[in-house]
Amino acid sequence: MTVLSAAIPILVTPRLILRPLDLADAGAIQTLFPQWEVVRFLASRVPWPYPADGALTFIRDMALPAMQQGAEWHWSIRLKSMPDQLIGEISLSDKLNENRGFWLAPKWQGQGLMTEASSAVTDYWFETLERPVLRAPKAVANVPSRRISERSGMRMIKTEDWDYVSGSLPTEIWEITREEWLRRSR
Repeated sequence: MTVLSAAIPILVTPRLILRPLDLADAGAIQTLFPQWEVVRFLASRVPWPYPADGALTFIRDMALPAMQQGAEWHWSIRLKSMPDQLIGEISLSDKLNENRGFWLAPKWQGQGLMTEASSAVTDYWFETLERPVLRAPKAVANVPSRRISERSGMRMIKTEDWDYVSGSLPTEIWEITREEWLRRSR
């Protein structure tokens, strides 16, 4: 069954298609997501070991209701060259200090795809949703994620300890304002 959210648009970048998350994505997520390389720097609320119905439960009980309430925006990440194959997920949220999160299957990491996806959803956050600031937490040990924030003009504003799937880790909160983003994108 396909249930696309009419309020959340499909976003297109030079190499990617970002489609609103859908129940039909559960099987692909269940296959790709439960890998240590993917989950170790995600919030401890992600169950580990990942249950057999983890993706379905997440989409059905958490993501879709939050999308329908206008509190979160979730997209599957797909290559234009393989539009039927999900390779990751990216989301926006109105949560304090946690406005953007993402994961990408290891096979597609290190190619600049997440930088591209992050730019598209950050545009949506500031241009469509007109939010004043975007903040994203990063485990200090998650260097590739930090580089995405650096390349997009974000700055680290504070550090604190957060609980991740891999344990309690020092965390940096990165930020960019709407004005800063719009200046960069012109």
